[in-house]
Parts: sequence; structure tokens; C-alpha cells
Amino acid sequence: MRQYFTNGRIFTGDIIVEGYGVEVEDGLILSLSPSELPPDDVEVVDLGGDLLAPGFIDVQVNGGGGVLFNDTPDLSTIKTIIKAHRRFGTTSLLPTFISDDWDGMVRAGKAIQQGMVQGLSGLRGVHFEGPYLSQDRKGIHQAEHIRSVDNSAFALLTSEGLGTVVTTVAPESVPSEYIRSLAEAGVRVCAGHTAATYEQARSGLDAGIVGFTHLFNAMSPLTSREPGVVGAALDDPDSWVGIIADGHHIHFASLRVAIAAKKQGKMMLVTDAMPSVGAEDKNFTLQGQAIIAEGGRCSSEQGTLAGSDLDMAGAVRNTVEHLRLPFEEALRMASLYPAAFLGLDDRLGRIAPGYEADFVLLNESLEVQKTWIGGDSA
Repeated sequence: MRQYFTNGRIFTGDIIVEGYGVEVEDGLILSLSPSELPPDDVEVVDLGGDLLAPGFIDVQVNGGGGVLFNDTPDLSTIKTIIKAHRRFGTTSLLPTFISDDWDGMVRAGKAIQQGMVQGLSGLRGVHFEGPYLSQDRKGIHQAEHIRSVDNSAFALLTSEGLGTVVTTVAPESVPSEYIRSLAEAGVRVCAGHTAATYEQARSGLDAGIVGFTHLFNAMSPLTSREPGVVGAALDDPDSWVGIIADGHHIHFASLRVAIAAKKQGKMMLVTDAMPSVGAEDKNFTLQGQAIIAEGGRCSSEQGTLAGSDLDMAGAVRNTVEHLRLPFEEALRMASLYPAAFLGLDDRLGRIAPGYEADFVLLNESLEVQKTWIGGDSA
């Protein structure tokens, strides 16, 4: 099927163009060119003057639509999460499985493999956040689930058919050789939930760490004499950094400073979303702990942050309003930069010939009007 998207502004991933049309066939973009009368044999998609942008990509999604991946790591849960986040412009995501028992990790991996075999729209891989973390910086992760790496873990993380695999580890708790082996096998290794010194974080980067999970949160801070993990993240020009721009995890002023310090193109928006996103009942249970979602903040009864109630469209709006960035850059932080982190920027993150037709349609208030994945609308 051929489609022709017209009568809207187009954000290519680089610039906004007007008076252009996008031709799509079999889920791929054929052309982006000045609008002409469309051929008779195409489906015309009238954008109504709104902005067509590359679909958002979220590399850290614990849940949505009232379900948590850890609770029931199966294909049905993945579908529910994808559907919940699609309403907010996310067209690609990684279901995220936090520290848990071994059987749960195996089930999560099998569910992802099943979804990838079926070509489930929106599924790009999996993020195992833990369990190879620091007890001192565990956050909401349960102490009994944090453990040492072993050969079984390596085999799971490098299994065939998982799509793009991201794993978050504490570099001081995981041997550099292990990080190097994972990186050489194609796993995207990130540092997070870590009490590492700057030197330990730097050793992890040298071994193959390519990113940092939710900057500032659950990691050693930047201070005058000890740069910590935050300092290592901002100092390193090649790694990517995920940020939760909800105003609860990080003060917006701190984020503005961090963005100014980090090389452009390396800061990406993530939600760290919990079941409350896209759900009527905002409260939920996380591994036996009651979590209260109120005012956009998810926390335990003791006040410990437990993921977020943030959606990607909200993160984009916060980036424009509170981080004071141009909305083109906010859109790149939600799409092009995470695509680059995942190694998928040759097919995602731009509206250009040869790229997948994953789009989000936004009004002037940056509210989602519609999405397309591979040219299919929802």
C-alpha cells in the first residue's frame, strides 16, 4: 500500500519543512519532496496543518496501561505496554525488567523473543536494569535480588532473537572483562544504580560501557574533589545519557547544567515509566511494595522514587518549557538520539527516504494527535 502524507509541517530530524509531502510504501519512506497532486492510486493522509515528526523511542519502560513487565513477563503484557505508550507518541520501546529472580529474567527473555519473532509493532528489544547493581545505590530495587554476574547471565543477555539488548550494571560490581565481553557480543551496557568512583566509572567506559541510566538518580554525585559517576558521564564525549525530565527525579536547573556540559546528541529522554502511565488507577504494587502515584511522582510509602508517571510527550513538553531547549532539539532527544544509542539511526529517528514510516503527529501544544508505525495508524 502506498500513502501520501500532506498538508502539514514536517520535522525531518534536522529541520522543519513546509509545503512538502511524504510518500510511504510498505512501511518505508519513499520520498520527501515538495507537495504535488498525489497519484490516484495512493491513500492520501491529510495532516490538517499539524507537525509530523519521527516517532518517539523510549529505551526504559517498566510498564504502562496498568501492567508491569516484572509482574507478568509475557507477550500480553508487552502488547499492553506498547499500546499504552503509543497514545503518547512512542512508536518504539524497550520493555524494562528490573532486578528480580532468575526465573523472571528467563521468562522476560522468552517473551521478548516471541514478540520479535512475531514482528510485534513497536518492540525493539529489551532492557535488563539489574540485577548486577550496587547495594548502596539500589533505590527501589530489592536487596535480595541484587547479585553477582555469572555465565548463565551472560548467556541470557547475549541470546539470539532479543532484538537490541540494553543492560544496566554497577561498574564497580562487575568485572571489566565481563563488560568487555558483553559489549563485544553487541549488548549496550549502561552504568546505573552505582556507587562507583570516577576512576571506576572511567574503567567501565574503557571496557565498553556506552551509556548511563537515569543520570543523577541512584549514582554517585559530582562533587569538587570526586567527580563520581555523574562527572564521568558528563566528562565522556562518546557515551549516551538517559534523563527523566519530570521535575521529580532531577531539578530542572541541574538538568540544564548537565545538558550544557554534555556533547550535543548524547542526551536522550527516557520515561522510566510505571503501570500508571495510560492507566486510570494510578497506584500499583511493585514487588510487594505499595507505590503511590500522585502529582506525576511515583514513590513508595517511605518516599523512595519508583520509576515515573511520565510519558514521552510530557517529557518533550517539559524539555521545551523547563529545560528551555528548542522543540526541534527536544524532538531529537526523544527520537534521533535514542535511535543512535540503539544503533538504529539508519532506519529510525528521521523522516527521510529509506527510513521506517514511524511517525507522531503533534499539534502546536506538542500534544499527540496520531501515530503511525510502519505506516499503520492508531
